[in-house]
Amino acid sequence: MTASDLPERSRLVFQHLEDAGIDTRIRVLPDSARTAPEAAAAIGCDVAAIANSLVFLVDGAPVLVMTSGGHRADLDVVARSIGADEVSMAPASVVREATGQAIGGVAPAGHPAPLRTYIDEALAEHEEIWAAAGHPHTVMPLTFASLQALTGGEVIAVV
Repeated sequence: MTASDLPERSRLVFQHLEDAGIDTRIRVLPDSARTAPEAAAAIGCDVAAIANSLVFLVDGAPVLVMTSGGHRADLDVVARSIGADEVSMAPASVVREATGQAIGGVAPAGHPAPLRTYIDEALAEHEEIWAAAGHPHTVMPLTFASLQALTGGEVIAVV
């Protein structure tokens, strides 16, 4: 499969991967992988190895938090970890505006402008992690180090 065979948003992610020098492949799944359990079942990996891309409003500004699919992020813990006064889930309209991607397909890259990014420390426990690639039917394998390199993300506790 070539980049031209990918959905438009996944082509942007592919370009960001190439620009960052990250060698991975984007995989198109036959069914949606909007949730961590759906993605893990489709890929055949542990749900904790799914890197969920969650957009939060942190003191009113959108940020990306890459969390393990093995647990839910605790907003109070996230706020303490990043020194924020207020953290809440971003509405779908903010997610789309900030990332250019739909909920369920948000990739760690390929956004209209870079987003401040935080990475769940639990993802470091996995040799290979899987993230959405810009579309609910596309995913990509990464290492923890390549996720950090791609996003410039700060590692934090989320639970």
